[in-house]
Amino acid sequence: MNSLRLLAAVLLLVGISASGISAARAEIAEGSDYTVLPHPQPTDSGKNIEVIEFFWYGCPHCYELHPRIKAWLKRMPKDVSFRYVPAIFRANWVPGAKTFYALEALGEKDKLHDKVYDAIHRDKTDLSKDEVLFDWVAKQGIDRQKFIDAYNSFSVQNQVSRSTRMSKDYGLTGVPAVVVDGRYMTSGRMGSTPEDTIRTLEELVEKVRKERIRK
Repeated sequence: MNSLRLLAAVLLLVGISASGISAARAEIAEGSDYTVLPHPQPTDSGKNIEVIEFFWYGCPHCYELHPRIKAWLKRMPKDVSFRYVPAIFRANWVPGAKTFYALEALGEKDKLHDKVYDAIHRDKTDLSKDEVLFDWVAKQGIDRQKFIDAYNSFSVQNQVSRSTRMSKDYGLTGVPAVVVDGRYMTSGRMGSTPEDTIRTLEELVEKVRKERIRK
């Protein structure tokens, strides 16, 4: 009987401890989980809460986070809008940005976004080289010349210039970086796991929602 009481007491303590840990994990802190942008940026989402993921196709941490982002998008709240923005820090990041915007212009982004990541990280294909990229795109069923025209278009170049400017305006120091409402930023480096990044993202969305209600 005493053994049963002891076991029950231990289980109760474990339950209380687990609850405490869960509550503690729900708290996010500025500086450790997220940063406040010194210069808030305008959003393009109207009344919705804007979420931007800045990424680079060549980044292994972006590749690791991507499936979690996709899973989160399936349950994204209705008052939230999301968009990908390719970050540009160096010249060798430009081909990835041009690839993203060319696929978007052709209406093929949703079909090939994941495959670009897989080609680079799983298949070790160097898509930063134009001819390799163009051949790879053709193998995916996209008209080679149409992609080349989009890739080299004035419109895509303008979007690349905007991405470069946004990377500076948002004060990015690395990717992946997730920005909420043009004010709060979390990154893969701040969270120990991709799951932590998603948890922080969800908490930041809720934070913005509460702030809007108080206004």
